[in-house]
Amino acid sequence: MMRRVLLKLSGEAMAGEKKSGFDEATVCKVAKQVKRLVDDGIQIGIVIGGGNFWRGRTSESIDRTKADQIGMLATIMNCIYVSEIFRSEGMKTSVLTPFECGSFTKLFSKDRANKYFAHNMVVFFAGGTGHPYFSTDTASVLRAVEIEADGILLAKAVDGVYDSDPKLNPHAVRYDALSIEEVIEKKLAVVDLTASILCMEHKMPMYVFSLNEPDSIVKALSGSFNGTVITA
Repeated sequence: MMRRVLLKLSGEAMAGEKKSGFDEATVCKVAKQVKRLVDDGIQIGIVIGGGNFWRGRTSESIDRTKADQIGMLATIMNCIYVSEIFRSEGMKTSVLTPFECGSFTKLFSKDRANKYFAHNMVVFFAGGTGHPYFSTDTASVLRAVEIEADGILLAKAVDGVYDSDPKLNPHAVRYDALSIEEVIEKKLAVVDLTASILCMEHKMPMYVFSLNEPDSIVKALSGSFNGTVITA
């Protein structure tokens, strides 16, 4: 049984059908599921992508470093918003960033995260790694390794890992289980290569599933998981 997990939510998934901004109904569904897990004593750290506001490739006119910095700020907006929805569902939360944001967030450290987990808080890791050229996938694995999580839950728009894009190929086959070595070798777009290598080096398992399936986050930890398990 996993006692501490890192939940990675895609920004686009948070936007629901709108594809940008926030879809409050979607976020409330996530909050209700996480509340059930927290009530069961599971410690949860969360990383949220920024794709509902900004992607590094959105503009071809600006410097990559600046584009990535905008992306980091997008993840902070997401975490502040989602943490407030979580609070409205009766959870205690904190938002940590790898750089100072005035009074908006607290500065990340492993000790601080552990202190918050000990107080039964959901801890949001915002702002990516704090450096350009590193995705929120990499930030998720990095934080999971740092906080010694038992695994990473990847809540996506698709219900697992396929041998090809199921949107383009109606005959795409879903994997029930894969090793991280196979993911790297077959160039399966689960997380980017930097994140995959970090998972492999630190033996961090990942569980890939659809956020759209009812109670999918709870199911990922309750034995009725529907998705792809990536072993390390």
